[in-house]
Amino acid sequence: MPSYTLLIIVECRVKLNIKCRALLQYVLRNNGYIEVPRRAVRSLDTQTTFSYTQITLKKGLIKTMDKRLEEKVAIVTGAGQTPGDTIGNGRATAVLFARAGARVMLVDRRFDSAQETQAMIADEGGDAFAFAADVIQADDCRRMAEECAKQYGRIDILVNNVGTGGEDLGPVRLKEESWDRIFKVNLKSMYLTCKYVLPYMERQGGGSIVNISSVAAVCAVPMLAYKSSKAGVNALTHSIAMQYAKKGIRANVIMPGLMNTPMAIEGISQFRGIDKEELIKRRDDMVPLKGGMGSGWDTAYAALFLASDEAKFITGAALPVDGGQSAKIG
Repeated sequence: MPSYTLLIIVECRVKLNIKCRALLQYVLRNNGYIEVPRRAVRSLDTQTTFSYTQITLKKGLIKTMDKRLEEKVAIVTGAGQTPGDTIGNGRATAVLFARAGARVMLVDRRFDSAQETQAMIADEGGDAFAFAADVIQADDCRRMAEECAKQYGRIDILVNNVGTGGEDLGPVRLKEESWDRIFKVNLKSMYLTCKYVLPYMERQGGGSIVNISSVAAVCAVPMLAYKSSKAGVNALTHSIAMQYAKKGIRANVIMPGLMNTPMAIEGISQFRGIDKEELIKRRDDMVPLKGGMGSGWDTAYAALFLASDEAKFITGAALPVDGGQSAKIG
């Protein structure tokens, strides 16, 4: 393993190329700190101005100072994503967990998409492996838990990120098969993953489960099956949190609001026949907080906090990540 030196970015006096600009943004997001191998830097004089031309950007050599999940093992379901212009909740969460030191099992029905996430993590020097599974199938969920324990020896964190919507038209027009499909993907999947992961966490004496719900669970929306299934996710999580609290296992819910993710934008645009840019503008205008919709990274940072020991006294919580959408009362 290479030795590392802490470099403090004080000033940049050169015109940055594209890679260096990206690196600068990366550093600033991590409070100005970055770790790089000694061999990647010509000048090691810390707390002194130096230029980015002194840093050789090499694949896999950049690591953040965030060690909140060091030595932890995480499973992220829905770790691939729908093709699109932005990053999804699952992929962002997996990448962020790896940056924080976790070893990550990347579960997705589309194995190639999970492999893309694995490649992104590997490019940053992280540890992850892709696993194909359909989480509405009990046997796949059992194999998932077994394979994670086999590969990494334990399971500390489970993030349930799989979800779906579409063809959700209210109680009269909603087809029974659509109701069943939405409930299988959004709720049954989380029951099944928890069913097979919880015994490992119980034997270890602790763990953290983060379920991705939606503000639709508590807000007025016309999507009957989606809203009902997400409310079920909140209830499932609360039940698990209370049942397993004395066993050191925490369970919490994140309720994302209007997000600029591929599943939301590309999916809704295609389903409703709406131009993407028009859809983005409409959704941005609905968010109370300045800046419009959130991103997959907003969900991921909330998941990182709830999964980490910083949240060791938090269980049974439902955290809105919605720019104030669910706070609009009256």
